[in-house]
Amino acid sequence: MIPALTLILVFQLVGEVASRGLGLPLPGPVVGLVLVVLSCMIRPPLAEKLRPVATTLLGHLSLFFVPAGVGVVAHLPVIAEHGLGLGLALALSTVLAIAVGALTFAAVARRIGDSDE
Repeated sequence: MIPALTLILVFQLVGEVASRGLGLPLPGPVVGLVLVVLSCMIRPPLAEKLRPVATTLLGHLSLFFVPAGVGVVAHLPVIAEHGLGLGLALALSTVLAIAVGALTFAAVARRIGDSDE
């Protein structure tokens, strides 16, 4: 389990270095995650090696939200001052994300449906 966890952290480190070194507009962990997925597609045994650790991490995913909760409590004055605007921005972005996802799904479904005829 330790080697697999180390491998995940190495991918995150490589992603962080690549993101900062190349000036990418993506966070390092996202770049690392993309690298993990690509590596698992190229070498399926790697996916089997990482599966137990990934399953364990996902089982305790709620722990990853503790720092976010602490951040909210630490910035309560800012939230009190700009709470309405933040709430509206959050609600609007959620609705837009759902709409874009639905429209994209519909477009892909139409395209796939046209190729079958």
